[in-house]
Amino acid sequence: MSWELVYQLVKKIPRGRVTSYGELAKRLRIRGGARVVGYAMAGCPNGRGIPWHRVVGAGGRLIIREPYGSLQRKLLESEGVKIDGARIDMRLYALVRPKKKSAVRSRKRARSHARRTAR
Repeated sequence: MSWELVYQLVKKIPRGRVTSYGELAKRLRIRGGARVVGYAMAGCPNGRGIPWHRVVGAGGRLIIREPYGSLQRKLLESEGVKIDGARIDMRLYALVRPKKKSAVRSRKRARSHARRTAR
């Protein structure tokens, strides 16, 4: 399988932003999800300008092992991404901001209530 689509999408991540392996898999509709995207990123070719360091684990976790883990941290910090321990605040730096679950739930409850009262 060619990973070219994964690499093309990763190239579109702007400086100072990150995305997760799972989000890439979801956007590309890749069977096998985040794990398969992880394999693609592990096989990322050198010298092609692919910003591999902008792809992180779920919830903003830095999961790449050394020696590349410290390089990832250094590259992200040079782009202005603040790292707290081994996590990045995805609400601030995610390419696609995570939705607030409470807002989604309250909209669902409101719709449900509207349907019940309309009867």
